[in-house]
Parts: sequence; C-alpha cells; structure tokens
Amino acid sequence: MWFFARDPVRDFPFELSPEPPEGSPPGPWVLHRGRKKATGSPVSIFVYDVKPGAEEQTQVAKAAFKRLKTLRHPNILAYIDGLETDKCLHVVTEAVTPLGVYLKARAEAGGLKELELSWGLHQIVKALSFLVNDCSLIHNNVCMAAVFVDRAGEWKLGGLDYMYSAQGNGGGPPRKGIPELEQYDPPELADGSGRAVREKWSADMWRLGCLIWEVFNGSLPRAAALRNPGKIPKSLVPHYCELVGANPKVRPNPARFLQNCRAPGGFMNNRFVETNLFLEEIQIKEPAEKQKFFQELSKSLDSFPEDFCRHKVLPQLLTAFEFGNAGAVVLTPLFKVGKFLSAEEYQQKIIPVVVKMFSSTDRAMRIRLLQQMEQFIQYLDEPTVNTQIFPHVVHGFLDTNPAIREQTVKSMLLLAPKLNETNLNVELMKHFARLQAKDEQGPIRCNTTVCLGKIGSYLSATTRHRVLTSAFSRATKDPFAPSRVAGVLGFAATHNLYSMNDCAHKILPVLCGLTVDPEKSVRDQAFKAIRSFLSKLEAVSEDPTQLAEVEKDVHAASSPGMGGAAASWAGWAVTGVSSLTSKLIRAHPTAAPAETNIPQRPAPEGFPAPAPTPVPAAPTTSGPWETQEEGKDTEEDSSAADRWDDEDWGSLEQEAESVLAQRDEWSTRNQASRAGQASNPGHRSQESDWSSWEAEGSWEQDWQEPSPPEPPPEGTRLASEYNWGGPEPSDKGDPFAALSVHREAGAQSRRDSWGDDNWEGLETESRQAKAELARKKREERRREMEAKRAEKKAAKGPMKLGTRKLD
Repeated sequence: MWFFARDPVRDFPFELSPEPPEGSPPGPWVLHRGRKKATGSPVSIFVYDVKPGAEEQTQVAKAAFKRLKTLRHPNILAYIDGLETDKCLHVVTEAVTPLGVYLKARAEAGGLKELELSWGLHQIVKALSFLVNDCSLIHNNVCMAAVFVDRAGEWKLGGLDYMYSAQGNGGGPPRKGIPELEQYDPPELADGSGRAVREKWSADMWRLGCLIWEVFNGSLPRAAALRNPGKIPKSLVPHYCELVGANPKVRPNPARFLQNCRAPGGFMNNRFVETNLFLEEIQIKEPAEKQKFFQELSKSLDSFPEDFCRHKVLPQLLTAFEFGNAGAVVLTPLFKVGKFLSAEEYQQKIIPVVVKMFSSTDRAMRIRLLQQMEQFIQYLDEPTVNTQIFPHVVHGFLDTNPAIREQTVKSMLLLAPKLNETNLNVELMKHFARLQAKDEQGPIRCNTTVCLGKIGSYLSATTRHRVLTSAFSRATKDPFAPSRVAGVLGFAATHNLYSMNDCAHKILPVLCGLTVDPEKSVRDQAFKAIRSFLSKLEAVSEDPTQLAEVEKDVHAASSPGMGGAAASWAGWAVTGVSSLTSKLIRAHPTAAPAETNIPQRPAPEGFPAPAPTPVPAAPTTSGPWETQEEGKDTEEDSSAADRWDDEDWGSLEQEAESVLAQRDEWSTRNQASRAGQASNPGHRSQESDWSSWEAEGSWEQDWQEPSPPEPPPEGTRLASEYNWGGPEPSDKGDPFAALSVHREAGAQSRRDSWGDDNWEGLETESRQAKAELARKKREERRREMEAKRAEKKAAKGPMKLGTRKLD
C-alpha cells in the first residue's frame, strides 16, 4: 500500500494571487496579495522562503511570525492565519498596502490631505506607545517599510522582525545586516561612540522622526537631511525637532509626543482625528454623546477621505442603528456615505437597513426616510417597493400628524413609477380621494392635487379617465384658494390625456366658472388654461385630421414620458410644492394673497407656455380686487411667474404647533365675524366653507352636466358697496360683487364623479338658516357662561378679609 504525503500549502485555506508581489519592503519577507478560498475575501500574505545557509534570517523570520501572532492592537498589523513548513513561512494578515506604494498612488491622484497624514502618524505613535509603555518592547525597525495601510486608510505598524525586549530578556537587539534599514539607526548607535541610551524609547523616537521626514519629503537620502524640515507642517516642526535631537535623553515618550501634538493648535488637533477617536470608543459612550456625534457628523463627511467614510464610518453607522438604538440621527450621515458606494454595495449594505427602517413606528425616523427618499429610490427594485415599503408608507396617509401626511403625499412622486397596477390605480387613488375630500389641512389637499397631476401619466387609461377630471374638478371647489389653483394646473399638466369631447363638455365648463373666482390668482390660471384648451379645440376644428394625433395619449398605456409638454407648461417641479405648504402653514391667516399677473396667451400648438403664477401664501378670502397698473404688471411678470418652481420642498415636521395655532386663529376670527356675517346673508363665511368640506369621494361615477343657474338672493350687496379699508368708499360697480369663496350655488352647482355625495346640497343651503343657527349658538354659549359664573360664585362663598404675610 502506498501512502502519499499531503501538501500543507495546497491544503492551506488561503491562496496567493497570480499578480506579482506589490512593493515588498526590504527584509526577508515578500508581500503577496491573496484571498480566502471559502469566501474570496481579500487578504495579504507575507511569504518567507527558507534558504540553505540563512539560518540567522530564518530565526528572525520565525521570531517575527511569533510576535505578530501574539500581539493584538488596533494599530498593529492584524494577524489572521499562518503556515510554517520546512521550506517556507506564510503569514496571512488583513489586506494592506505598503505605505510607500500607497503614498505614491495618492500623489498621482492629487496627494494626501494633512488630515489623513495627521491621523496616520497618530496611529503609528499610538502603536509605539503600546509597545514601549505597555509591553516593554522596542520595535527597532520604525521606517517607511514597516508601515502598511488598509482599505479604510488606517495606518498599521508591522515589520516586527527585529523587535526585542526593553528589559534585556533574550539578549540585545538582533543584527539587521540590511543597509536600507540601518540608515534609520540613531547617531548614538551608528557612530559607535558608546553613548548610553538614557530612555528605552529614544531609538524608536529617532526612527519616528525619520518616518515623519519621509512622509512629507520622500525617501531619506542620508541622516544629515533631517536637519532641514522641508515640507513638514509648521505646527509639527517643533515636535519633530525634539525627535531628531542629538541628545537621546530629551526625546519624548510616545505618549507625551501625542499629548503635545493634540494640544490646541497642534498638528493632530483637528476634526478628523477627533472623529476617529470617538469611533474607537463609541461602544462605551453615553447615548446622548452618540446622538450629538451623529448629528454633527454629516457636516464633516465632505472633508473626510472617501475610503475612510466607506470602510470605517459606514460600519459604525450600521452598527449604531442595528444595536445602538441611534434612531433617525444616523439617516443623514448614512445616506451621505452611501453616495460613495457602488450600486452593488448599496444593495448589500444600505437597502436592507432602509427596508427595516420603514417598518419603524418612530415618527422622526419615518419623516427622515420620506424626506430623503430621493437619495435611495433609484436603488430600490419594484418587488421591494410593492411588498416591503409601500405597505408601510401608506399608513402615513392616516397619521394624525400633518407632517407625516404631507411627506407621504410627496413621496408618491418618487414611488409611483415603481408601483404595480393594484397599488397605484386602486390603493393609492383611494387614499388620494380621501385626503382631497376630508383632510383638514388645506395645504395637504393642495399637495394631493399637485401630486396627482404629476403622476397622472403613470396611471392606467381606465383610471385616468375615471379619476383625473373628477379630482381636478373637485379641487376647483375647495375653499382653500391654492387648491383651486392646483386644480387648474392639474388640468393643464395632463391636457394630453383628455379627449376633445371631455375638454369641451367637462373641463371648459369648470374652468369658465373659475373666471369669476374671488382670488385673482385662480382667475389668472383659469384664463390661461381656457386659452390653451380653446386653441387645441380650434386647431382640431380647423383640421379634423389632427384629432387622432391630439388624442393619441388618451387611451395609451401608462408611460412616464407622457405629458412632458404639459408638465413644462404647468411649471411643476418637485421643489415647488412643499415650500408652498410650509409657507401656507406659517402664514398669518389674514395675510393678503400674493399678487399675480395677467397671463399671456399661449401658443396654439400644445401647452409649452410660460410658467404659472405663484399660489397665494395664505388660506384667506380675497381683499379688494384692485386693478394692477399695466406698467407694474409688465415689470413683475417674469419674477412672479417663476416663484412656483423656485421654491424648495418644505416640511410640516416642525410646524404642527403652528398649524394648530393657525387653526385657533381661524376659529377665533370666524367667531368674531359671525355677527357681521349673519346680518349680511350675501357673504359666506370661511367657516361655512370648511364645514361643508366633508364629502368623501370615490372616482366611480360619471360627470354630471351643470344645472341651470339661479339668480342671486335678494338683498345681495355689491362688493363696491363695502368699505374694504380704503381711504374712501368705492362707488364703482364690481362684476364679482355677489361671489363667495366657492361661487354661488346657482351659478356653478354640479355633481361630480367622486361618489354619492351631492355638492348641490352643500351649495344651496339657506344663508338665513345659517344666520339663525349662528345666533342660537351665541345665545347658548352666553347662557353656558352665565351658568358657569354662577357656579363659581356659589363655590367660593362670601369673600373673607385676611392679613398679608410679611417676609
């Protein structure tokens, strides 16, 4: 029977890369790239081939093998595995690059920043401090060849071949026999004068000075060159001079050297070093300290090296979220670091965390995710969006916090292209219908309309036909003026999705009714849209052969490219809606609406016309409708027309209190004005408009034709008869005198396709009945207050005289 000896090198779980060795340092070892056979993870493999007659070098190599295997420190080269045979030695470490090779590569790419160099030298000095002060070991080989850099840019101290004990155990320092290494020996050893080394760290600190000189100036030609600091930073020069002083006694301890360099104004006193030190101790930091650190981290990431962010900051952020309960504060730096990752790395490291975050019940977390969705939406595939993200996001439509509802609506602009048929055309439309009909926040209703206009091209043909006309028609009846503007812009943005029959019978009647809207901004947009739709109808009337071309998108399948021209005409940008919401929430309810300009007639072909005028910044009824001077209109046209696009998406996240405060102001104002409204039945209060906004629609029924108009009630006063606060009462007639926020019920009452609710009942309610109801409520309130006062007096009893206490 034959027995074959197993090859230990072949059975070794690591293999050498076929690439040639990379910049092996002077000495017995040769550095190779390698990988782990099981996982393919990269490693570095130091190989020493045993040669006959080189017993001394072999003993040095074996001693280094043993030292590296037993020494464990974050700043010393990390040992992974090793192999020792009669023919060779293999030492496997973390994947590293020799410092000389790393500096050369970075110099070709623009060079290293001082921040990186300061932290790298900090790590080497800290490793020396560990060896000298904690282990009583002398490294005896500190030089460029003994320093390596990992993938995160961290500097590691290696080259442990000539290490010996500072206590004299095991004899003196081993002989190097390599001229390239002996040039770093201090003068007290090199000149053979026999001067005693007073401190155990003196020789290594001299070599540290040589390393600093080489890092900033290149290879050291001779020891005399150390007298000229060269490119060494001025803040480091005084401490460098202490290292290369001729007197070994004055060379500082490594710990003292670090302390000096970390002093205010020192070379190592910067944000990068402080960040690294915090990350090294993050596990023992208090939660409040971690929160503050992550909040401030985003500001510094732009100045940090990319490799450092990817390989050191990112793992700490993921760990902090997974195990440290860091919460929403890690999101901003996490997505900032994510920009440095490839698509594959992003899928592996960031997306699983993002998916898990969406299931969180923390409102701050959900707000941050929705606000920053544009940073990671491109990495989400459709199955993940529909099965793991959208089911959690839709809960935001029902949240009691207005900020959550607002951000959820805006996030649909990004999620809509990835939603499947059911989620987009059924589930999402159901929530949009409820928000537009019943949400108490006018800005959220406005944003819902705007969002629907922007995602209309993604809807199926059936859903578009059933939803868009009804939704935008309902928006034009909203008591909140910006919502009415959004409804007009919605028609314009989706103009190519309507048949000519719908344009003539459903859309134009609605837009014509808005030409007498109390708000000038609504009227301006209505006129602009009417001209555009009329030009389209006129073009088809002149040349009926264009009908097929004009209606080509009406029955087409959903496509993100549809309606591009309309979108440019509407001037809707993702940055334009939210800032509007923030302003509307912040604005004082009695603020005057923003001035708008008379629109220009668009070109007859298509809709690419000038951008729309801005939406008013407060949910109030219009003041006096003064006619703008022609010169002022011409001067302000361009600036006012572009405000919709120039605004940024804002947030209701920090405005919930202001929303509630504004609602209180509205209710207070309405109560104070009820008496005047009761005596003036021709004026509908804002409160009545809000109270009538209760019908929850569904896009299921067909459009109903408008009913014939009714004459205005008797006793209706013209707007010119009111004193609007001007210096003199106006005696000029006003064609919009009898209008309320909604228009008179008889003028434009109609039923839409939003469900079974009948808008006619809301419009034809008797003003006299409302006045009587308001009077009864005031009377009941007065009696309640009197009863409460009587109870308080009875409870207190007779007043008693007392004595005042003196301090």
